[in-house]
Amino acid sequence: MPATFVDTNVLLYAASNAPGERVKSAEARRIVTSEDIALSVQVLQEFYWVSTRPNKLALTHNEAVKFLDTWKMFPVQSISLGIVEEALVVSRKFRLSYWDAAIVAAARHMNCHRLYTEDLAHGQDYDGVTAVNPFLTR
Repeated sequence: MPATFVDTNVLLYAASNAPGERVKSAEARRIVTSEDIALSVQVLQEFYWVSTRPNKLALTHNEAVKFLDTWKMFPVQSISLGIVEEALVVSRKFRLSYWDAAIVAAARHMNCHRLYTEDLAHGQDYDGVTAVNPFLTR
């Protein structure tokens, strides 16, 4: 099983060619090409939505779908009643938005103990899933 779950922002940086995001893009590309990762249907949905926005990556539908075809090769956690129920518990316990909690729940269901994300507190342990911001400068 994969060791690391990736949030949407990792995929967005991997797909980005923005000059101001070169360092983050390089790290995201390293992650998706050299680490044992997993993601969820939610992450794929969010990637498509954000990447096709004119004020974000502004990818065309076909460009976004090509990236999705690549991301789908990784293990992908589907949305299930179990994910929803666990996300509700995680949301309440850690005071997270439902959507962030659903990412944590999906990571847990994939047996991933590390979650690469910019959206959660770096180093926070969410009952066995630790949030890691891979873009922090060292």
